[in-house]
Amino acid sequence: MIGPMDRDQYLACYRRDSAALLEAIRAAGPDATVPYCPGWTAADLAWHMVDVWQWWATIVRERVDDPHDVVQPARPDTFDEVFSSAELWAGELDRVLTATDPATPHWTWTDDKTTGFVVRRMAQETAVHRVDAERAAGRTHVIDPQLASDGVDEFLFAFLRWVDPEAAALAGSVHLHCTDVAGEWLVVDDGTGGYVVTREHAKGDAAMRGPASDLLLVLWRRLPLDAVEVIGDGAVAERFIARTDLSG
Repeated sequence: MIGPMDRDQYLACYRRDSAALLEAIRAAGPDATVPYCPGWTAADLAWHMVDVWQWWATIVRERVDDPHDVVQPARPDTFDEVFSSAELWAGELDRVLTATDPATPHWTWTDDKTTGFVVRRMAQETAVHRVDAERAAGRTHVIDPQLASDGVDEFLFAFLRWVDPEAAALAGSVHLHCTDVAGEWLVVDDGTGGYVVTREHAKGDAAMRGPASDLLLVLWRRLPLDAVEVIGDGAVAERFIARTDLSG
């Protein structure tokens, strides 16, 4: 399985956004701060992308079954070396994903143990980090609406498994609704600390409505909750955003 978009669409998005991300980091300069990423500079963001792109390129290329087998490089001393490494691995990941059948089996951290998961994940992660890079350069960027709606879908089905143990229970339900492209979901507290997520138009205790890019960036905490329209019980929406542990 890949997702609502097809492989070629994801790869086209990845190529566009990885190139734009690198251009924005170069424009920002190594010491520029990255809004919504506390403590990060543009150089740190560039190295994070090396970590991500190298990690997944190696897993797919070598059909890795155990992630502990992946040896990640040490960070170079200079920004120019970091940036060159980011350019290298952005291209290598593109080459590997383009050359590999999306049904190819290998390790991932989800139930989908195929390259298809990686294709989708890399398009999505690169899109969000492009926003980070553009902001570091003092610019704004809106994620492509279709890609962003797909990103909301991926977030709800893949990332809600990680719950901050310090967070309060959801104690309710949330309806998410893209206002510029197709995309509606209902998230319901399952009573055990987890969620049941369905793709449907349904009433929740709280509703979050807005353009797909804004919804996705709220979920990834790149925008505050009030960047989208919240209808109904705002406390439920606040708890929903606070509960996901994004540190993993």
